[in-house]
Amino acid sequence: MQIGFLTACMGKRPLEEVVRVASELGFAALEVSVGHLPADRAIREASKIKDLFAENGLAISSLAAYSNLLEPDEAKRQAAIAAFRRNVDACVAVGTPILCAMTGMPVPGKSKEQTIAEDFKTVFTPLAQYAEDKGIKIAFENWFPTLLQHFDLWDAILAAVPSPAIGFNYDPSHLIWQGIDYLGGVDRYKGRIFHTHAKDTEMKGEVLARRGCLADGWWRYVIPGYGSVEWGKYVGRLRQIGYKGVLSIEHEDGAFSPEDGLDKGIQYLRLFV
Repeated sequence: MQIGFLTACMGKRPLEEVVRVASELGFAALEVSVGHLPADRAIREASKIKDLFAENGLAISSLAAYSNLLEPDEAKRQAAIAAFRRNVDACVAVGTPILCAMTGMPVPGKSKEQTIAEDFKTVFTPLAQYAEDKGIKIAFENWFPTLLQHFDLWDAILAAVPSPAIGFNYDPSHLIWQGIDYLGGVDRYKGRIFHTHAKDTEMKGEVLARRGCLADGWWRYVIPGYGSVEWGKYVGRLRQIGYKGVLSIEHEDGAFSPEDGLDKGIQYLRLFV
């Protein structure tokens, strides 16, 4: 297992600078946002990109394209689908086997279950086949506003599109504050966890007790080690299922600068990896 990070926290800095910082901090891999490496550039400059990473001792754990492919507007939906295919091609070009993505949002007027059965199935059945044919895995992040709020919905996703190319970018931070068993989920989805986010959640019990779970402000995303996720148990559970991929820090902790948060995160995770 290796430690990496999602490049989105680096804002508009050029890819070359992001790679340099990652190397200096001791990371082994990057989950590269398409904002830092658009598909057209990845395909056009594939050899140059590979050299950049190799020279800095880094791998590309995945490309990351977190866009909504289930737009209710048909023109926007088709544009998003075309971009997704292009991102699959970009993965092939730069030599990463994983595209981290989003299932999409529930279509207005439809439940999440109905959206999965109708829109998700229609959109992702051919896309999963496209990715499968090219040897690319699609790893959906379980961000709770999307179609992956809880495990019943995960099961519905896999039933709707049973392709072996479909799996998860497993993020315990979205599960723990909902009271969902993030450790048991590792066992439940063995073989479908292609990538994982290392993001923690701080839960403020005194605020929860006063305002209740439906209110805002009682939880927030933090750097690993600053919240309630039991990282030793989590990494151990990943080892038990044979996961050999990357722990990718998704830095959304406003208490730290990008470099400071990433440095604190990697130092902590090294206790377990």
